[in-house]
Amino acid sequence: MADSAFFSTLSHEGVLAVRGPDASKFLQGQLTCNLNYLSDAKATLGARCTQKGRMQSSFRILLEGDGCLLAMASELIEPQLADLKKYAVFSKSKLTDESAAWVRFGLQSGDEALSSLGLDLPQDTDSVVRANDLIAIRVSPARAELWVRSEHAADTRSRLAAHLPEGSLNDWLLGQIQAGIGQVVGSTREAFIPQMINLQAVGGVSFKKGCYTGQEIVARMQYLGKLKRRLYRLTLASDALPEPGTALFSPVHGSSVGEVVIAANAPSGIELLAVLQADAAEDGNIHLGTPEGLPLQLGALPYELDSKLETQR
Repeated sequence: MADSAFFSTLSHEGVLAVRGPDASKFLQGQLTCNLNYLSDAKATLGARCTQKGRMQSSFRILLEGDGCLLAMASELIEPQLADLKKYAVFSKSKLTDESAAWVRFGLQSGDEALSSLGLDLPQDTDSVVRANDLIAIRVSPARAELWVRSEHAADTRSRLAAHLPEGSLNDWLLGQIQAGIGQVVGSTREAFIPQMINLQAVGGVSFKKGCYTGQEIVARMQYLGKLKRRLYRLTLASDALPEPGTALFSPVHGSSVGEVVIAANAPSGIELLAVLQADAAEDGNIHLGTPEGLPLQLGALPYELDSKLETQR
């Protein structure tokens, strides 16, 4: 259903809020993305890293009211709040879990439904439009998120249903996989640096903004390092969905060559994103779980990795 028009509730993610006069200034020194890029009409992907450049979370961030909202895997909200609060003690900013205050819908080919709500969303990825206390974000071609205050969620759902069939969360995640957008979840927390999930290729890393936690490692990898693992799209002939973090193997290697990032059921089998060693991906002999496990087939991503373009933001 990922190629058809539908809407689904994004129940797998929560919302972390950072509000106050210093919210953007504080986050600028903590996140991979450039807060100066944000506006009422622009959102972005981003990540929060350890000092060693390992991602504690990945998210979509936008301005709202007197601060910023970050949508990330629900199980990461509490640990991210605890970690960020350590650094916010001297900042005029307040960090809270606003997951209960928002309901978020994912729309595939849903521009007509958005228009019926007074939201004329531009086609450019990361575009934001606001109307009638609603927020719409273009997250990839033909895909959008709709952010709704919880008290208005039931009415908004009914209005969406008048234009679109309701799909499953799996349908939405399949579209995310096909868009090549990786994501950190609880089981992969601190497993990857941003370039391993191609975050720099989808606008989630700024190489011009200056210092942030983990910046030295991330920048060194971009300019000086040779990235040995990165994100690939694969397919699997199975109906048993592998969990994020499931190891992948190649018979010609003595140990794991990667792990699953995100997976979803597709019309025929399973599609997934995985971080893989480049040499193993080139060999193409990838197996799930063990060297003798089910074989996976490499697919195509909808973007090219181009360091010259990636370093412009």
